[in-house]
Amino acid sequence: MANIKSARKRIRVSEKRRLHNAMIKSRMRTSIRRFNEAVETNDTEIILASLNNAFSVIDKAATKGVIHKNNAARKKAQLSRRLNAIENAAAE
Repeated sequence: MANIKSARKRIRVSEKRRLHNAMIKSRMRTSIRRFNEAVETNDTEIILASLNNAFSVIDKAATKGVIHKNNAARKKAQLSRRLNAIENAAAE
């Protein structure tokens, strides 16, 4: 344990931030999982709603600095590719 007062505070602050970041990452992973579950249902309305929610949560995580903006863009592109693959398969 640190002896210096500022170091003790830094430990407390970093623990709070770690928990906050973990909450945001968990929320992001859950929204992505819900999108993937919606894809299995083949209900277009639910899929689009969960995609919009996932995009929003991913963007918020990137804005807060929990994930890098390129990481957010990559995740959103993966979800979009999955949606496009479904739409193309349905069109054929």
